[in-house]
Amino acid sequence: MGISRFTNSDFLAAARSQAWEKGPGTVTVDSVIRRLRAPRGSFYHRYASRDVLLGELWLSTVLSFQDGFVAAIDDDAGLAAALHTPRWAREHLEDARLLLIYSRHDFVEGAWPSALQDGVRAQAERIQTCVNRFAQRTFGGTGQAHRRRAMFVLCELPIAAVKGYLERRERPPALVDELISLSYHAIVAAGTHERE
Repeated sequence: MGISRFTNSDFLAAARSQAWEKGPGTVTVDSVIRRLRAPRGSFYHRYASRDVLLGELWLSTVLSFQDGFVAAIDDDAGLAAALHTPRWAREHLEDARLLLIYSRHDFVEGAWPSALQDGVRAQAERIQTCVNRFAQRTFGGTGQAHRRRAMFVLCELPIAAVKGYLERRERPPALVDELISLSYHAIVAAGTHERE
């Protein structure tokens, strides 16, 4: 059957399953080819290393998450952007666990493979652009305090609110959305008051 029997998607799916079950640190070339019953050459035909495979897994997961977040910011819907985290986590429980429990450094240690560096840089810049845009529109500037407030309300608070549930492999309940919304409105109101 040879090399052509397996696709990049097959290898990503096998790595994702291993990472879901036991964490990204347990993903090895051997664990992936064993899951697929693929020859070692089939892996190396597609990926230069384990780091490249895991880097692609992390990047594809973070980009999937970011789509809804960025769309909400583009629509000037800050609360929807903050609520995107629990909503996405409910729909994509295992991917949310990979993305929000582990850091990207749990996937690739040290320098990222050169083939992925541009993608990693672009996704980080994409989030920073969203945070800056929200900070400007909501808090009246992009200074350090404005950006910290924006990062907290859009990213840090929602992640903290869902993380415990994800660690227990539970979908975040609707109460999480309510608490994020209350916090969001309080923080935005306080920031708006400071502008007056």
